[in-house]
Amino acid sequence: MTERFSHETYLSPFTWRYGSPEMRTLWSEAHKRRLWRRIWVALAAAQAEAGLVSQEQVADLQAHAVDVDIPRAEEIEAEIHHDLMAEVRAFAEQCPIGGGIIHLGATSMDVEDNADALRLRESLDLILARLEPVLSALAAQIERWADTPTIGWTHLQPAEPTTVGYRLAQYGQDLLLDRAELQRVRDGLRGKGIKGATGTLASYDQLLAGSGMTAAELERRVMAALDLQPFPVATQVYPRKQDWWVLNALAGLAGSLYKFAFDLRLLQSPPLGEWAEPFGRHQVGSSAMPFKRNPINAENIDSLARLVAALPRIAWDNAAHSLLERTLDDSANRRSILPESFLATDELLRRAERLLRGLQVNAAAVARNLAVYGTFAATERVLMEAVRAGGDRQALHELIRRHSLAAWTAVAGGEENPLAERLAAEPALLALLPAGRIRELMDATAYVGEAPARARALAHMLKGGR
Repeated sequence: MTERFSHETYLSPFTWRYGSPEMRTLWSEAHKRRLWRRIWVALAAAQAEAGLVSQEQVADLQAHAVDVDIPRAEEIEAEIHHDLMAEVRAFAEQCPIGGGIIHLGATSMDVEDNADALRLRESLDLILARLEPVLSALAAQIERWADTPTIGWTHLQPAEPTTVGYRLAQYGQDLLLDRAELQRVRDGLRGKGIKGATGTLASYDQLLAGSGMTAAELERRVMAALDLQPFPVATQVYPRKQDWWVLNALAGLAGSLYKFAFDLRLLQSPPLGEWAEPFGRHQVGSSAMPFKRNPINAENIDSLARLVAALPRIAWDNAAHSLLERTLDDSANRRSILPESFLATDELLRRAERLLRGLQVNAAAVARNLAVYGTFAATERVLMEAVRAGGDRQALHELIRRHSLAAWTAVAGGEENPLAERLAAEPALLALLPAGRIRELMDATAYVGEAPARARALAHMLKGGR
């Protein structure tokens, strides 16, 4: 009996809430079965070249290669309990001339694993395409804010200043590494090939005996038609380590987007108030508190990224537990972890692009926080110049430390930061530097080193430069 799906029964959130229609199409049941049929046609075409089947039979299969009839296949599966064989029979019913030669010599995974490899490649291509506008939006923000000084934070404590653009460039650098890894994995994808039940090609050797074509040549022709390189050796399946490689690459990308979103959430908190995600005119932040502007997209990114990060472990188990020539204990979870990892990553990129294009930077808050906390970081400038003027580095470090702690207590109590004036009045420092020079050095706004130039260079790389 054919299942009927609606919102009256459980649906995965990836069915309709998360991920794009394009990615859902790639992981649809119909697309999978069309890939299966494509492989059956390629196999039949190669067998026709060996004289095993006729060109008319191949043409009949080709004519119906996209006419997937899932309700009919499900009816057959309800009786025989084998989804691929049900599709073989549904396909054969449509092909009065060629139906009898579908799947000749093949085992199920000759079809399913090559189809999975094709689908992984298509999905990685879509992810790589989705990543490009994210990089472009990030490059634009880096260039916009390359020169804007902001207080840096290490250990979640105020540190030396950086610039807003240079902070954004850190995410860009991570994403460039992710893109390279995703491309490497994509280019290295391999299919099982056409190797039979335990990967030995024995069934094809038997089938091709006396035809003048070897099993290796049959495999080469089929895989060339699919534009897919096979693994040189395989069991009943391609090495499940390949799934792990793919999911690891997606998890790496998810980790980079997670960090950006988490940092945004920190900086959007009102005590800092430097960044904010775009907030719609009619958007509701809270059902109870009308004033709330919650960073819901950044929180969504972090939530989905955690899921993507967890899935490589399951793929690792599938690879490690694929005992001898294969076991079937990977099959059920692969129906979930492969599509969900791609759909979740697809959603991460879609939301990240929106956040980056609409990123709000509160320049006043950035300047305010730099004024409050940058003074502490600027003490390093005073220390270095005082030592260059002949001071004792260790003694001066302890002196500045005591003044800094006293100033920190004042700031914590709501007072204005007194550190610059305390140091400008310190006799030990005045013996080395004029008071005006000390005050000048205590202005941290220009203490950003090469951050602006390096941020722009990274933006250039994001836009395709080298």
